[in-house]
Amino acid sequence: MIESGFLYLGVIVGLAGLVAFLESSKSKFFKFVPGIVLIYFGGAILKTTGIIGSTETIDNTYGSVRDVLLPMLIFLMLLNCDLRKLVKLGPKMLIGYFAAAFSIMAGFVITFLLFQGFYAPNTSEAFGALAGSWTGGSANMVIIQGILEVPENIFGYALIMDTINYSTWVMIMFWLVPFAAVFNKWAKSNTEHLDEVTAELMEEDEEKEGKTISFVHMLGLLALAIFVSAIAAEIGGLLPSFGTVVNATTWTILIVSILGVLLAMTKLTKVPGSMDMANVFLYIVIALIASRADFSQLGQAPVYIISGFVILAVHAIIMMIVAKVFKLDLFTLGVSSLANIGGMASAPLLAGAFHRSLIPIGVLMALGGSFLGTYGGLAVAEILSNL
Repeated sequence: MIESGFLYLGVIVGLAGLVAFLESSKSKFFKFVPGIVLIYFGGAILKTTGIIGSTETIDNTYGSVRDVLLPMLIFLMLLNCDLRKLVKLGPKMLIGYFAAAFSIMAGFVITFLLFQGFYAPNTSEAFGALAGSWTGGSANMVIIQGILEVPENIFGYALIMDTINYSTWVMIMFWLVPFAAVFNKWAKSNTEHLDEVTAELMEEDEEKEGKTISFVHMLGLLALAIFVSAIAAEIGGLLPSFGTVVNATTWTILIVSILGVLLAMTKLTKVPGSMDMANVFLYIVIALIASRADFSQLGQAPVYIISGFVILAVHAIIMMIVAKVFKLDLFTLGVSSLANIGGMASAPLLAGAFHRSLIPIGVLMALGGSFLGTYGGLAVAEILSNL
């Protein structure tokens, strides 16, 4: 049994590294089971079987490392999110994105009201974390888990939904691509503006891809992330708390988010490697959270999976109505949906399924969700906690 904090950290980081290595092999297995989910189950098994013990040293290591990595993770992630570029996408893309975010949040509220009596305690917080993922990405889910201190066992349900329901929704979105012309005719949409914006974004994307990540880039980004996170934590600790949602961690994340978005509008956004480093921290944090989980309460998983499909059904109905009213094309609708629900993992892929030149738009939409997802998830958690 592992009782040392340092050995515990070594095993957890090793687990994250091993899964990342296996994922890089491009095995078909990872098309159905994302690396993050495999890390979670691996860590949970280590905890459930007693390989990872319950000691004060391990608890302190877990809390300290997670609290340090969370703000660094979101800061590095947001260095890629230049909000000025999102404005160029035009009103229809923005309408599509915000309609998707609103419909997903509405889906969580409606579903929670329908199945409230079947859920385990603290499900409102777990749904808040999942809403963060489905309005931004996996990093937002991890951040909200840290802010709300969602119990790791209940957080497991959110991850199960994030795997099964999300995977099904992605398949549906890709299946619909060949029917774009039929849908666009039904919605009476026009795609000329998309073609113009895409050409401009492709040039910027190719320029950044041509750069290699150097030692200076990695050390500089790491140093900046640590410094900004430390300053934000100090300021956040001095600010007042309001209820369960707004606390020192919330303030820290807010400050880091604002600084990340502001610096993304400078030349710093051209420095390569920030997203790669953010993913490193994301995998480690997921492994840390998983190491606190226990599979003993997974018997209630079916009701959560059903809930996930109900949430997606509400989302789909609202998006169809919005598409008809604002004459949105299927590309805008689909990428807006996956920019929320799938984030960087699937929105660019769906955009590329329509046409390779549209990939940068998928990236931009996903990055916008990375910034807003945390606050969407926290809003859902606050609403559900009062129902």
